[in-house]
Amino acid sequence: MLDLRILPIALLLIVGCVAQTSAPTKACTEKNGTSCEECLSNVECLWCITTKTCISYPVRTILPPHSVCPLNDARWGLCWMNFQTLIITLAVLGGVIIIALLICLFCCCKCENFGSKRFEARMQRQTNKLKTKQEERKAEMKQKHDEIRKKYGLSGQNPYSRFA
Repeated sequence: MLDLRILPIALLLIVGCVAQTSAPTKACTEKNGTSCEECLSNVECLWCITTKTCISYPVRTILPPHSVCPLNDARWGLCWMNFQTLIITLAVLGGVIIIALLICLFCCCKCENFGSKRFEARMQRQTNKLKTKQEERKAEMKQKHDEIRKKYGLSGQNPYSRFA
């Protein structure tokens, strides 16, 4: 059931997020001519080294266009790492994670199939062993029956077989 105590907190968070996204981005342009650290204290800002300007991050495009600031000179989040290095680093990390997941998935499937083949082989050996034991018992029983028939003189053809 929904806890009603959480409802006001969730409402405040939603209103706060809407207020932040709809607020004008004058804060970034006001920090022009300052330092990179001061500009990047606001997450919405992008620092361009060549022009030494603080620009609001162009959210509509994923990467800032070259006309705004070249990727080598753009700083976002950290002043010592340019945007191009940040993108390459994140792409390499993402690729490594995807490759690691694929390797784990492959190993799990391979090991699972290997285990099932081993299990099937063991079951086949058990089945063969049981069949041979059953055949041995059948042969022993046939031999005992033949001995009993011989003992009582029933080893010949059954005289009642011609009426069948």
